[in-house]
Amino acid sequence: MTTETLIASLTQKLGQEHVITDENELTYYGQDVFSEANKPLAVIRPGNKKELAETIGMVTEHDIAILPRGGGMSYTSGYLSNRQSVMVDMCRMTDIIEINLEDMYVTVEAGCRWVDLYEALKDKNVKTPMWGTLSGLKASIGGGASQNSVFFGSGQNGAMSDSIIGMEVVTSDGKIVITGSGAIENGTPFFRHFGPDLTGLFTGDTGALGVKATLTLKLVPDRPEKRFVSFNFDDHSGMLKAIADVARENLASECFGFDPFLQQQRMKRESLAKDIKTLGKVIGSEKGFTSKLKSAAEVVIAGRDYMKETSFSFHAVVSEMTDVQADKHLNRIREIANLHGGIEVANSIPKIIHAHPFVPLNNMIGPEGERWVPVHCLVPHSKAIDLFEAIEDYFESKQDVMEKYKIEAGHLILNIGNSATLLEPVFFWPDELMEFHHRNVEEDVLERISGFEADEAAREVVVELRDGLLDVFADYGATHFQIGRTYRYSKNIKPETLDLITGIKNVIDPKGLMNPGSLGLG
Repeated sequence: MTTETLIASLTQKLGQEHVITDENELTYYGQDVFSEANKPLAVIRPGNKKELAETIGMVTEHDIAILPRGGGMSYTSGYLSNRQSVMVDMCRMTDIIEINLEDMYVTVEAGCRWVDLYEALKDKNVKTPMWGTLSGLKASIGGGASQNSVFFGSGQNGAMSDSIIGMEVVTSDGKIVITGSGAIENGTPFFRHFGPDLTGLFTGDTGALGVKATLTLKLVPDRPEKRFVSFNFDDHSGMLKAIADVARENLASECFGFDPFLQQQRMKRESLAKDIKTLGKVIGSEKGFTSKLKSAAEVVIAGRDYMKETSFSFHAVVSEMTDVQADKHLNRIREIANLHGGIEVANSIPKIIHAHPFVPLNNMIGPEGERWVPVHCLVPHSKAIDLFEAIEDYFESKQDVMEKYKIEAGHLILNIGNSATLLEPVFFWPDELMEFHHRNVEEDVLERISGFEADEAAREVVVELRDGLLDVFADYGATHFQIGRTYRYSKNIKPETLDLITGIKNVIDPKGLMNPGSLGLG
């Protein structure tokens, strides 16, 4: 079968409007936040799991690769390939299939966005344990499972994978595999474990093993009592110690920090108009008229300048069932921060982020339109300070080339559960924006920025800097989320483990056509 015949068959199956072959559109689909690759032959948009399975089978039957794409927010070439391929865009599979408040689970199609699930659950007094990413306005739940994403709720409840009960996954031959208790005859998707944990097999695989069709996630009570607190630290050591102590005692649903550079980038890129709009969200999220006025006053008084003198800023959100427990955890966080040299400051940042969690994705560029890309690692608390200092030493060794190309870097830091610290160096540099940015950053933001000419040399230096940091991370035994084609999964794991995952890949994807190259697997 020629590619033309295959595309004609896919069009007959899905309809003309759901098979994309326009060259300009394919150029866009060949990009992510940071990288670009060859255009796919076509992009298909199945409308349900039956269409998903049938079209995947049609493509791989003729030795053409499948590239799964969720919300598209990858910066690790997670769905980009130079192989001849057809991309699966999950944007039509967005239904919330079942909200089961008796058995405490929710089942969604994989293309459902985090913001849509949040809106569907917010009046039912329940949430998923990890309930969204910072890119949740566009990021999908299936993509979050593939990338093993983190943020909202991760301080106490871990990564996305820890919230999943089961899935329906389409393998490269077009079969639908069910994991968890939903795979049992007469079963329902209420529990993850029955024999080997097949759900875990498909989490964090970045689409290398299959395409998520549906996912079932745990529901937990939404803890109504919220507390917000922020501190300033003079150095990284005190902040990292505080984050680790808060994590170990399981005190905060979110606990995160910025270095001085990233803090100032955040302050510069926001506008007064957005502050006022967000203030309305803060007021609306509070209980009682007095609380609303007090919260509004606190945000207004803090203003935009209150963080100008901040060195390292630390922010925590406490979410508990009762006033007593929330206040207890808040006071304990204050004790910990003070112990490590923290000075309490206005709590506007965590309050605003929590009141308006899913904002437009304007942070994927710098305040003047600079290009942006992060790279991250996950280590035990015991290694976090040493690794942070090793990263800073690496930047110092590259200072000349970074200054030459005007490359700047900052740090986002957070805990994941009670045992891990995530360090995320973030790069900014003057460079031309891609079509990806023009489609995902708000138009009024793009109109305000000056923009820059293309600088391929600077871009290449950023690639080299990220690669150099991977060497530093490896020295500390770091792990990663969002592995894609950037992080060194197959290179860094031990041979016996690599043999096992390669064997599994060969069984369920014998032709190597499911997102080839992801995880470093063929």
